[in-house]
Amino acid sequence: MNFYDMSVADGIEYVGVNDHELDMFEGQFDVPQGMAYNSYLVRGEAKAAVMDAVDGRFADVWLANIKATGVEPDYLVVQHMEPDHSSGITKFAEAYPKAQIVSSLQAFKMMEQFFGTDFADRRVVVAGGGSLDLGAGRVLSFIAAPMVHWPEVLMTYDAKSGTLFSADGFGKFGANDVEDEEGWDCEARRYYFGIVGKYGMQVQAVLKKAATLDIKTVCPLHGPVLKGDELANAISKYGIWSSYGVETEGVFIAYTSVYGHTKEAAALLKEELLKAGCPKVAMADLAREDFHESIEDAFRYGKLVLATTTYNMGVFPKMEEFVLALTERLYQKRTVALIENGSWAPQAAKLVKAMFGKSKDISFVEPAVTVRGALSQESRAAIAALAKSLA
Repeated sequence: MNFYDMSVADGIEYVGVNDHELDMFEGQFDVPQGMAYNSYLVRGEAKAAVMDAVDGRFADVWLANIKATGVEPDYLVVQHMEPDHSSGITKFAEAYPKAQIVSSLQAFKMMEQFFGTDFADRRVVVAGGGSLDLGAGRVLSFIAAPMVHWPEVLMTYDAKSGTLFSADGFGKFGANDVEDEEGWDCEARRYYFGIVGKYGMQVQAVLKKAATLDIKTVCPLHGPVLKGDELANAISKYGIWSSYGVETEGVFIAYTSVYGHTKEAAALLKEELLKAGCPKVAMADLAREDFHESIEDAFRYGKLVLATTTYNMGVFPKMEEFVLALTERLYQKRTVALIENGSWAPQAAKLVKAMFGKSKDISFVEPAVTVRGALSQESRAAIAALAKSLA
């Protein structure tokens, strides 16, 4: 995929910024390709609105981008108050003292928390179903999108151009001036399940609202502007992801290993699955590989194998953290198989299974495979049998 084309539509310009200084987004997600903070200028015949601010560290660059358009904005529409988008608001307010701030009531309450002011003398409170007329048929219509992924979120639709400003929806990791050889899906999937994944029901509700609109372009707050086939693909993927559907038929093996024996068991299972005709097998060491890519793969595939050791009479810490991350994101509609390793009192399988106690539609493959230290003829046979069952 080439560098992203951030052109939007007649009367709508991109004024966002790219961040190549950030090492971890939200203090936890590795972003080796940087991050984009998107903002858009929308012109009507009478007035102009800027859609969202950017991270405060890049506010000066953002304001310079706005100035370069030659337009004096009348409004700043704040769809989402997360600081990577909102911390530039105060600088905008200083630079454009006549401009009004447009947002939801809940967002203005958050502004008081973040900035010590709710801009009472210049605020315009809107809600889902409300609108803002910029003139000459350009009317911004607001769509309530609570918990996608904060409670104050609005999305905005411009019927004149068929553009949906989707807040954090349809976002991805990576700056827009970096070539992403894997295309949109991979980093958008990691972003979705890392950040939005718990709120599938709320995303589904917004998708139903969006289905009633003639959408030609989606402008998210992170990642590329989406049109044509890329837009169709993104909407399709969001339908799968937010309904917890299976995107790719296959098996994901997530393992932790202290001395290498559980790793050997996981590798043997992968080998046996491929021999048995499994269409796709992915595998990750939870202690060494990108944790959020593992979360992404657990949701991507229909079958999950968790291979881990009993550790201090409990579950190995990285595996425990992983299962908690899945259940917190409402992991469901999956087949799960367990491989445990324990030299004298193996019980990891029982404990991991219990951690899924409140999860919906989880089918466990029985029995769990038990390895006692190194692989034996018996445990090798059990792994081969598990592979046939999963494949």
